[in-house]
Amino acid sequence: MTDPGRPGPAPRSGQQTRQAPYGSWDSPISAAVAAAGETRTEWAAFVGEEVWWTETRPAEGGRTALVRRTSDGATAEALGPQWDVRTRVIEYGGRPWLPLGDGPEAGCVFTHWADQQVYRAVPGAAPRPISPEPVLRQGARYCDFIRVGDEVWCLREEVTGTHPADVRRELVALPLDGGAARDPAAVRVLGASHHFMTGPKVSPDGTQVCWLGWDHPAMPWDGTVVMCAPVGPDGVLGQAREVAGGPGISVSQVEWAPDRPGTLYVLSDQDGWWNLYELTPGGAGRGRALCPRAEEFGDALWSIGARWFFPGAGGQLFVAHGTGGRRLAVLEADGTLRDVAGAERFTEWAVLATDGRRLVATAGGPRSPVALLLVDTDRDDPVAGAEVLHAPDSTYADYLSPGYHAVFTGEDGEEVHAYVYPPYHPGRTGEDGELPPFLVQAHGGPTTRSRLVADLSVAFFTSRGIGVVDVQYGGSTGFGRHYRDRLRGQWGVVDVRDCATAARALVAQGLADPGRLGIRGGSAGGWTAAASLVAEPELYRVAGIYYPLLDPEGWSERGTHDFESRYLDSLVGPWPEAAARYARVSPLRGAHRVRAPFVLLQGLDDPVCLPVQAETFLERLREGEVPYAYLTFPGEQHGFRRAETIVSCLHAELSACAQVFGFTAPGVPRVELKTRPRAGRAEEYA
Repeated sequence: MTDPGRPGPAPRSGQQTRQAPYGSWDSPISAAVAAAGETRTEWAAFVGEEVWWTETRPAEGGRTALVRRTSDGATAEALGPQWDVRTRVIEYGGRPWLPLGDGPEAGCVFTHWADQQVYRAVPGAAPRPISPEPVLRQGARYCDFIRVGDEVWCLREEVTGTHPADVRRELVALPLDGGAARDPAAVRVLGASHHFMTGPKVSPDGTQVCWLGWDHPAMPWDGTVVMCAPVGPDGVLGQAREVAGGPGISVSQVEWAPDRPGTLYVLSDQDGWWNLYELTPGGAGRGRALCPRAEEFGDALWSIGARWFFPGAGGQLFVAHGTGGRRLAVLEADGTLRDVAGAERFTEWAVLATDGRRLVATAGGPRSPVALLLVDTDRDDPVAGAEVLHAPDSTYADYLSPGYHAVFTGEDGEEVHAYVYPPYHPGRTGEDGELPPFLVQAHGGPTTRSRLVADLSVAFFTSRGIGVVDVQYGGSTGFGRHYRDRLRGQWGVVDVRDCATAARALVAQGLADPGRLGIRGGSAGGWTAAASLVAEPELYRVAGIYYPLLDPEGWSERGTHDFESRYLDSLVGPWPEAAARYARVSPLRGAHRVRAPFVLLQGLDDPVCLPVQAETFLERLREGEVPYAYLTFPGEQHGFRRAETIVSCLHAELSACAQVFGFTAPGVPRVELKTRPRAGRAEEYA
């Protein structure tokens, strides 16, 4: 942990610093720059000597492109600008494409966002569908593919009724010749073991298949099982059996050992941390721990087909491990964990693909925006010599805050982890005697975590003189099962309390102005931000609330999309048995207690947190007392993807901070904060 009082980087040689009020610093990191910096790279694979990956582009309306890097270093789209490689499975998506062979000439299959059909693309021809046209628009979704002969096996999710939770999932086989697009009867159902499943993974010898499964009310970080079934000569699956996992054990990933027939590698938290285990042929149960450690080798399964480790030759596994952050390493067959030389340059690694020697990985740090790298582990300097496949613009590196990992102690004696980003600008300092404003940031999920990496949406604030503390409240992943389980039955309590602990600790350390604290968050973080305004009316002065859950009772009564429809059973309690607890923590019920100004930002096509919640929340504010701005965005769903939306949101947040904290934000349009009308008249905030 870095000393909380350490100074930031020294100014560049010859650069003069001058004093200016915190919040008013001029910064080259505009909202447009921050939005452009949110391009996300994921779902990578080696295609012969080429590397392909998906790239989500806010400047193109959030479209996800399939990008290829050829052997000569050229980068181009693999399909074309009319294709959006993204799936709606469980609404949070999954692995949306697969190369069909060892080289680009074999082509690929992918799910297209607009209709959710599966398409086959081969060089020199337009992609054509290989899945049936659904009866309902986007009514059948597919992901997590694997090629088996002349078929592609995958997970299919079908809408079966009008309720959001009316969904059926099956493992299916799609003929590569497109027969299923012409005749839906050509789709071959392989089987189904649970309401939720990952896609099938076939053993190297083709005789067995495995997958993960779980049922309501469990979420995949609560408990999953590993299923295994024999594959007959005709491609028909035999009787499936459970070989690992179970109630209270979360298995996030399972893989076949490439050179050890019948052996499985399992990522399980059965001993309190997501560690790696080996399951030998015929075995079942706990398996052999490969490298038992009080740290994580994986994370919560929010996307179907997500992978955190990759088997190599000779029993090697390529991993990223750690507590909070992640370090790139090779786990040898004898259990030796060897960090890759130079990996310490970054605080956060994630392995996306391997060809057995080279890795495609993302890497970033507090002053290093996340980059996509090609790492050759056989080199003496694998990180220093890595090829950069994709990197954000480094123009603004000098304006990035030197963030650090801090650990605070809560009122219950529990540790509270947080990433602190102090205000930083190479040419500005605060005025004598002035303490900076700080924004508490609550991540979404809530069963997920933030990364200690450069984030231009954070730098948008810190480079202007506003600190940000990104709280990994109890319930976050990355710190073991005990830390994760602190939120069970306590959502709206533990997260709110831990955020307040971090804010008060920064004030006690003399790092933050106690009269200029705000809070921000999206989705579950939006819940925490709103709940904090209710529970801590004297602590926070302003809030930025993005697409929040505000009405847990309505969520449980009316239902939401299937994946999260029973999530609140563990976060709050079973419904309706725990109805009193739902009422106590509901931000909607507590709206009349809100005193601080806020901006509320909502996508009008959000299927997870419906706009009606936000509108009802505003209706329940005290008349004429709470200034707010409500911005809505047609076409945006749960999690904003369009650059113009992100720009509008950042401007609204900063404008609200400027009005409440008392500074001028140069170049930022003023967003009017108005109170709920009293006697039919809205009053402007001044």
